[in-house]
Amino acid sequence: MAGEDLAGMISRVSLGDRAAFSALYSATSPKLFSVCLRILKDRTDAEDALQEIFVKIWHRADRFASSGINPLGWLMAIARNHSIDLLRARKPVASNIDEEGWDIADSGADPEQAAVLKGEGKRIDTCMEELESDRAGAVRSAYVEGLSYQELADRHAVPLNTMRTWLRRSLLKLRECLDR
Repeated sequence: MAGEDLAGMISRVSLGDRAAFSALYSATSPKLFSVCLRILKDRTDAEDALQEIFVKIWHRADRFASSGINPLGWLMAIARNHSIDLLRARKPVASNIDEEGWDIADSGADPEQAAVLKGEGKRIDTCMEELESDRAGAVRSAYVEGLSYQELADRHAVPLNTMRTWLRRSLLKLRECLDR
């Protein structure tokens, strides 16, 4: 449709001409719908937006007459701006800048907890030194590396029940040492 025809329809719409509005809708709604759909990426939202856009056009048609711009460009700008406004409204905005980022804050131990953990680690290391070296190695492999009793027994070339006894007695010695 020629620009002059659209401009004429918009001018008549500004005067409240319903027939001109219907003709304008028929002539431009597919193009404006495609703009909405491309931005909103949802057919239902684009259809709702198109209806709201034509309400805006009905109320703002008098502004076009004084602007002297391309009529299709004016209509598409209304559709584009309205669709972008809807898209922005979908995304929640933080109510308070201080609330942003709390979900990514470091959840690690605070300095006091870190110092306590470091002290506990030193105590455990000291107690581990009191164990025989093969027993201490078995305890580390079991509780740090996660090896099974059978894997430990194979590694140390001892029977399975012997490995269980080593770990049980070593843990009792560690508990006794840590309780001091």
